Amino acid sequence: MNETTPVQRDIMNAPFGDTLLNVLASEGRREHAIIVPDGGPCLTYAELAARIGTVAEALRQNGISRGDRVAIVLPNGLEFVTVFLALTWIGAVAAPLNPACTEPEHRFCIEDAAARAAVVLPASAAAARAAAASLAVPVWDARLGSDAQVFVESAQPFRASPATVEMPRPDDIALFLHTSGTTGRPKAVPLTHRNLMHSVRTIHATYQLTAADTSLIVMPLFHVHGLLGAALASLNAGGAIVVPPRFSARSFFGHCAQHRVTWYSAVPTIHRTVLQRAAEENVAATSLRFIRSCSAALAPELWTRLETRFAVPVVQAYGMTEASHQMASNRLPPGPRKHGTVGTATGVTITIRDERGGVLPAGARGEVVIEGPSVTSGYYDNPQANAAAFFGSCLRTGDEGVLDGDGFLTLAGRIKEMINRGGEKISPMEVEAVLTAHPAVAEAACFGVPDPKYGEEVHAAVVLKSEASERDLLVFCQDHLARFKAPKRLYIVSDLPHTSTGKIQRQPLAARFRTRE
Repeated sequence: MNETTPVQRDIMNAPFGDTLLNVLASEGRREHAIIVPDGGPCLTYAELAARIGTVAEALRQNGISRGDRVAIVLPNGLEFVTVFLALTWIGAVAAPLNPACTEPEHRFCIEDAAARAAVVLPASAAAARAAAASLAVPVWDARLGSDAQVFVESAQPFRASPATVEMPRPDDIALFLHTSGTTGRPKAVPLTHRNLMHSVRTIHATYQLTAADTSLIVMPLFHVHGLLGAALASLNAGGAIVVPPRFSARSFFGHCAQHRVTWYSAVPTIHRTVLQRAAEENVAATSLRFIRSCSAALAPELWTRLETRFAVPVVQAYGMTEASHQMASNRLPPGPRKHGTVGTATGVTITIRDERGGVLPAGARGEVVIEGPSVTSGYYDNPQANAAAFFGSCLRTGDEGVLDGDGFLTLAGRIKEMINRGGEKISPMEVEAVLTAHPAVAEAACFGVPDPKYGEEVHAAVVLKSEASERDLLVFCQDHLARFKAPKRLYIVSDLPHTSTGKIQRQPLAARFRTRE
């Protein structure tokens, strides 16, 4: 750039504090910040910061100012990272949406966020464009130039004149996300700069990330797992991120080898796909330093297979949108790890509570409750949800779990998904762990269905990787579980329903098989 813009001058002179202006400010950072593989751009930290400043100025010229919310409907890539940080660096609020959403879903989220504009790729995102048009919300194109410059272009500015430059403050909202619940109206979660920076620094410290680390981003950036848990934590450590547009098993190991990837974070579904590809390509030795798993339960057998195949530690973590992602994690060696747990608290305080909010002792099972600087202060414009979700300033996660005497957390599953069979509470995750230990089972989901005698009965569905009968699997469960926990019925299916971030959706399965006897 030949001239410094007002936004860039303010950014360069701003006291960073607990805002995302600080996310790229590692003193020991390496030269390259972001790599788009397969012929895409490779930018240094200085080049990335310059492009963020250019986009920030373009947004200001279109009238976007501190506090304005802007929907981002972009795939993973340089455009997403640049637009997200440009918005937050001028105090605006980024509202990322899943590009795969339908028009009604986009319309709900854009309207609920009161978005001032929507940023998309040129000639793409037809559903988002239609939703924005129906709400008279301007649609702006994020375009990548031949020199890897990112441009945000619009014939329809939000305001007629440029906005005044105002830098973000720690308690300003930076990120506005909707929960991906399987039922009911999605809840909007506003997260502040302070929330996000606390989480990013916690993840950075938990895994001892440095400028020598390179992370392959396989999770979507429209969710906190990919955005905070992998991308921003790496950049905050001064390392590099490799950002393909989507996860591809076919190119995974090629990207790892070419860019000397040292870690990646994913859901178990992706880990299984990586293992399958490794077997097909006979891959064992890699540049990986560790593997992280989060956002869904990691079965012990999958944990063991990953460590055996790649000869690196696997660390399971526990996170949720309302906590700006990570809440607990197992540690890298020589730190302690316990298979079957999600580790100990990171950056938050974790307690186990009864239904009235009373703190339970170690070893007792109850609801996982958290408190800390990364936790949202409440759902947006939803007092009913807030009343149900908080004990004072402590957030009820909706997960049932147990803390042992060493502070390690074992999850039993979502409280609403616990199966109550004649008064016995059964964890779907416990049954799933047994099923996935069978050599023929690739993936499993357990759920409750109504039963006239017991109230609920245990059923399960599995995806197979080799031949097995329903009877074989039922007998296997009966050999490894108490009789009341073993599934009464088992369904062999071609696939299981997942959320956009890889979590198994048990409730749709329950509805699907409810009438089958």
